[in-house]
Amino acid sequence: MSKKITLNIGSHDFDINVEEVFAEYLITQMTKDFDFNGTNDIKVLLQSYVKKNHELFMQEEKINLLMQKLSL
Repeated sequence: MSKKITLNIGSHDFDINVEEVFAEYLITQMTKDFDFNGTNDIKVLLQSYVKKNHELFMQEEKINLLMQKLSL
């Protein structure tokens, strides 16, 4: 079953349909970066995108380091 999440960016509402299992996690993460009760600037969206990509980069670095240690 899917759940609709609505986020306002630049005075436009965007609906996101995701599986219910993922929805709660996504809402928790998005509330750290966005205001669900108001309008979010496009700059906020860009900052969030860069932040999440940095987090992914750091995770990948940790995984690569662990893989190197395991192959010794």
